[in-house]
Amino acid sequence: MKQVGTHLVVDAWEAPEDLLNDPEGIRRALIDAISVGEGTLIDLCVHQFSPHGVTATATLAESHIAIHTWPEHGYFAADLFFCGCGKPKEAMKLLQTALQAKQVRMREIVRGFDLIPEIQERIEDSVYQMVR
Repeated sequence: MKQVGTHLVVDAWEAPEDLLNDPEGIRRALIDAISVGEGTLIDLCVHQFSPHGVTATATLAESHIAIHTWPEHGYFAADLFFCGCGKPKEAMKLLQTALQAKQVRMREIVRGFDLIPEIQERIEDSVYQMVR
């Protein structure tokens, strides 16, 4: 497979409620994470929900970072997709530190194309069977 990117899917728990409900703090953490991850910021959108929770998305030249918080549960979910260059794991380390999550589960997905045809057929068959 020709790898074109790295996609991190993250669940994080035991983070302080006040940090997860602070849109400006999350904005700063994302900007710092982009810098550490050697990303190039194109646009940043941060939204505060009522009564609590924040969603932030950063569009990058390399793809994106998204974070969604549930302060009342001390939980956040993050999605970091970097195409080509960049250091998404370093960006995620910074987010974990900035938001003080004590537990993190990170899954790494290699993104790409040019799968061997036989493997591609099996993947398509599995998807088809799940959809039926």
